[in-house]
Amino acid sequence: MPRRSRIAPSLLLPLLATLLLSAGLLLAGPAAATNYNTSDVQAHGGWHSLALSLGEARHFRAIDQHSYSDSIFSVNASAGACDLPWLELRVALDAYQPESATVNRVPADLRVDHETIHSGRAAFVTERGDRGFYVRIALPELDLLLDEMAAGELLRLRLMRGEDDPWFMAFSLAGAGEAIARMQRLCAQAPAPGGDEGND
Repeated sequence: MPRRSRIAPSLLLPLLATLLLSAGLLLAGPAAATNYNTSDVQAHGGWHSLALSLGEARHFRAIDQHSYSDSIFSVNASAGACDLPWLELRVALDAYQPESATVNRVPADLRVDHETIHSGRAAFVTERGDRGFYVRIALPELDLLLDEMAAGELLRLRLMRGEDDPWFMAFSLAGAGEAIARMQRLCAQAPAPGGDEGND
């Protein structure tokens, strides 16, 4: 049975307090949550690969939505920038968010099985009109992590919300390699926004 990530007591109160006390940094993009069209969904064990589209915008995802009942971990890429993938964790909240803001930036560590410890930064983000709390993770060696995920069994994530206040999560990698590889193929085959449909 999927676990719950249990962020409400220890993370949401400081998060919401920070959100109310500061204007935060506005995100690039629409002011309200955007509903993308979903297509090309394929299951790969506990992971899925899929395409998202809205107008000319095309995004591609490999997602694990089975490790936790209220959280989705994803590897993402956008048409025209397939070589710049990103990691994102979405945790379901009880209420729609009133504004788009980056409410905190914290250290983040990821590790597949007993492989390399990848250290980077995570941005805690809310989006207006969305019931999700997003963690967007930036790592200097993301390509190596993706290779390790393709061959590994378990991905561990540690977010340091404050000094001596870590938040741990773990995600099964059953099917991750196939999902990530298909996500990358779909992205490579998609035309870049505003580009010629005939160009790869």
